[in-house]
Amino acid sequence: MKILYGVQGTGNGHLSRARAMAEAFQQFPELDVQWLFSGRAPESFFAMEAFGDYWWREGLTFAHKAGKIDQIATLRQLNLPRLLSDTRTLPVGDFDLVISDFEPVTAWAAKRHKRPSLGLGHQYAFDFNIPTPPFGWAARAIMKVFAPVQVGLGMHWHHFDQPILPPIAQTHGVAEEAANDQRDFVLVYLPFEHHAALLQQLAQVKQRFIVYGLPVDLPKADHITLRAPSVDGFRRDLAAAKAVICNSGFELIAETLTVGKPILTRPLQGQFEQEANALALEELRLARVVKNFDAITISRWLEEHPRGVRILWPDVAKAIAGWIADGRRDSPQQLAQSLWEGVTPGLTTAQQDKLPETENGKSSVGGIKGSETS
Repeated sequence: MKILYGVQGTGNGHLSRARAMAEAFQQFPELDVQWLFSGRAPESFFAMEAFGDYWWREGLTFAHKAGKIDQIATLRQLNLPRLLSDTRTLPVGDFDLVISDFEPVTAWAAKRHKRPSLGLGHQYAFDFNIPTPPFGWAARAIMKVFAPVQVGLGMHWHHFDQPILPPIAQTHGVAEEAANDQRDFVLVYLPFEHHAALLQQLAQVKQRFIVYGLPVDLPKADHITLRAPSVDGFRRDLAAAKAVICNSGFELIAETLTVGKPILTRPLQGQFEQEANALALEELRLARVVKNFDAITISRWLEEHPRGVRILWPDVAKAIAGWIADGRRDSPQQLAQSLWEGVTPGLTTAQQDKLPETENGKSSVGGIKGSETS
C-alpha cells in the first residue's frame, strides 16, 4: 500500500508524533510511506532522518507574539493562491491512502481529487464532545475546514466516553536511561513567550532551569541554561527534570505524563486547541494551569513541592500502523476501545495508588484524577 502522509510542521508535537509513526511503519514493510511537511520554512526542520526523501510545501500556519495568537499577522502571511496550486498539483492519485496530521495540503488535495483520506492527531478529537472553551463554535468550524478528512482518529489524554485514541507518546527507552540521573532542574519549553521577559522572570527564581525553544545566544542568568533543539537531548532532560513548565500543547504534556513530572502550564492565548487542553488538564487534575508565567507564580508553585501524575500509554503508533496494514477492518471505535484497555496509570502519587481496578486487573483510566489542581 502506498501512503502519502502529511504533517503540520508548525509545532514540534506533530513532528514527535510523526517520528513515532515512522518507526512503527518500519515494522510493516507492505506500507510504503511518502512524507510531506508544511507549516514552517524548510530550513527550520531538524532531525528529519526518519522521513527519508520527504516533500515540503508551504501550507498554512499561525503567527504568534508574546504568548498570543496574532490574528492580523496570521492573515497577512496566508498564501491562499499557493495553497490552491499545491492542492491541485499534488500527485495524490499515485497513492492508495492519504494521511494528514492536521496538514492542509494533503488533506485538501485528497478531498479535491476524491482520494481516501485519514486524519491522525489531537485536532481530530474536537469532532467529539470533549472540553472546549466558550468560543469553541467558531474555532471548531475553522478546524473542520483546515485539514478535512474522511475519517479522523482523534487523540487525547482521556477518552471522555468518546471514540478517540490515547496519545502517541513514547520515550523510546530514553526515559528509563535517564531515570537514574535525576537532577535538580526544571525543564522549560516556552517558544511562544516573549524571550527577554521570560528570561527576566526566570532569573528571579532560585531554581536551576534548562530552557528549550529560545535562541541559545540570548543573555541569561547563571542558573539558566539555554539548549538548542535536540530530540534525544530533550527526552533525556525531560526524564531527568524535577518538573516541567510549558504551554498547553498536546504532545509535550502527553510525553511528560509518561514520566510523571509535575506540570505548570499556560495556554497560548487565543489558540483554541491550547485553551481547550488547559480546560481538560484542570478537569482531569493533571497539571497546574496559570494565566501568567512570572517569578511569583513559578516560585509559589515550586514551594508547594508539586507531584506529577504518571500514565503509561500503550504503543498507539504500532497499533495504528497495524490497523492500516490490516486494511482497517476494525472500526475506529473498536481500535480506540482496545487501546484504552491497555492504558495504565502509574504509581507516582498517593491518589493513584487508590484507583479502583477493572476486571482485567488494570486501573481504569476513566477514573484517573491527578494530584494537581488549578
